[in-house]
Amino acid sequence: MVRTMLDLSLMGRLSFRHTAPSKPPLPPGRHDLGLFDTRDYVLVVPEGIDPSLPTPIVVLFHGGGGSAEKIMPIMRRHAEERGFLLLVPQSLFPTWDIVIAGNGPDRERLDIGLAEVASRFALDPNHFAFAGHSDGGSYSLSTGLSNGRIVSHILAFSAGFMTVLAQEAEPKVFIAHGQRDTQTPIQTAGRSHAAKLRRAGYDLTYVEHGGPHASQPAMVQLGVDYFLRDVHAKN
Repeated sequence: MVRTMLDLSLMGRLSFRHTAPSKPPLPPGRHDLGLFDTRDYVLVVPEGIDPSLPTPIVVLFHGGGGSAEKIMPIMRRHAEERGFLLLVPQSLFPTWDIVIAGNGPDRERLDIGLAEVASRFALDPNHFAFAGHSDGGSYSLSTGLSNGRIVSHILAFSAGFMTVLAQEAEPKVFIAHGQRDTQTPIQTAGRSHAAKLRRAGYDLTYVEHGGPHASQPAMVQLGVDYFLRDVHAKN
C-alpha cells in the first residue's frame, strides 16, 4: 500500500508558531520591517503596550492592485486608539497568490512576517485576527479558516470568494458586505459565504450595508468592536 502525504502548505496552512520574543521591541509608530526587497511588510505599533505581555494583533490584507499604504488608513487609527499591533502585508504580485494560481510565495512571506513580529512582541493567541477588503477579504477568509490554530478572528469586508482547502479549528468570523456591490455581488459573495459558515457551525456575525464595494468606515468599526469585544478599550 502506497501512502501519500499532503503538503498542507500548498493548501494554505502556515507553519507559524507562537514564541517568546527574542529581539528588542520596535518603538511606537509605523515601521517598514525590512524583510523583503520588493513590497515589504509594514507594522504599526501603538503607544503604551508592554512587549512582554500578550498584545492583540490584526493582519490586514489589501485588495487587488492595492498596497499597504492604500489599505492601512482603514485600520491604523483603531490600532493606535485601541492598543493592538497592525501588520500590513503586501502581495508579491498585484494581488494575492491564492487569487492567481494557488498558495505559494505570499503564504511563505506571511510566515516570515508573522515570525518577525512574534520575535519582538508577545502576541495574544486569543486576539489574533486576519482582516481585509475585497481580494484581501477573500484572502483573510480563505487563509484564516485554514489556520484556526493561529487565527482567532476573521474580519472580511466585501470578500468575493472563500476557498478553504485545509480547514482548521473554528475562528470567529465577521463579514460585512454591501447591497450595492457590483464588483462582488452580495448574493453570490457575502450571503453565500454566510450561509456556508452558518451550516458549518462557525461563530458568525454577518452585516449588510447599503453601500458599494468601497471600504465602509462604519463596518470597519463594527469589525474592530467584534474583535475586541472582550478586551477593555485602551484609555
